[in-house]
Amino acid sequence: MKPTDRVLAALQSGGVATDILEFPHSTRTAADAAAAVGTTVAQIVKSLVFLADAQPVLVLASGANRVDATKLARAAGVRRIAKANADVVHEVTGFAIGGVPPVGHPRPLPVYIDRDLLGFEIVYAAAGTPTSVFSIAPALLQRLTRGTVADLREESEGQG
Repeated sequence: MKPTDRVLAALQSGGVATDILEFPHSTRTAADAAAAVGTTVAQIVKSLVFLADAQPVLVLASGANRVDATKLARAAGVRRIAKANADVVHEVTGFAIGGVPPVGHPRPLPVYIDRDLLGFEIVYAAAGTPTSVFSIAPALLQRLTRGTVADLREESEGQG
């Protein structure tokens, strides 16, 4: 089964009717995906795997934001957060970095959602490959992933 088929099957089994958009060029980065879709980087969902006290968790972050490890640790109720390497990401999600979707993994992961994503009507997430995405309403994404919404944005100078 193709990676995009696994994602589509997971979306359909969750009652989500959407199309997977395939592009001839990379949607690997948030900027690439935003350009391909014709939207803002902030509306792109970055699916990132972290190790929370050595246990994998999935973070769905706005493409415009960096994840604050301290905020994630607080949300997950753990002491230590580390970014998972490419091998771990592939092992726990079944997908390669640059195409990791929020759904369709071999086993469920705890999911934490950047609250900034909920400010949009529609967001776009990777669909299993570095050239595919799908659109979804953030509230539906939260329901589908059973994600915990939290303030995960790393504050930088000049931000609120």
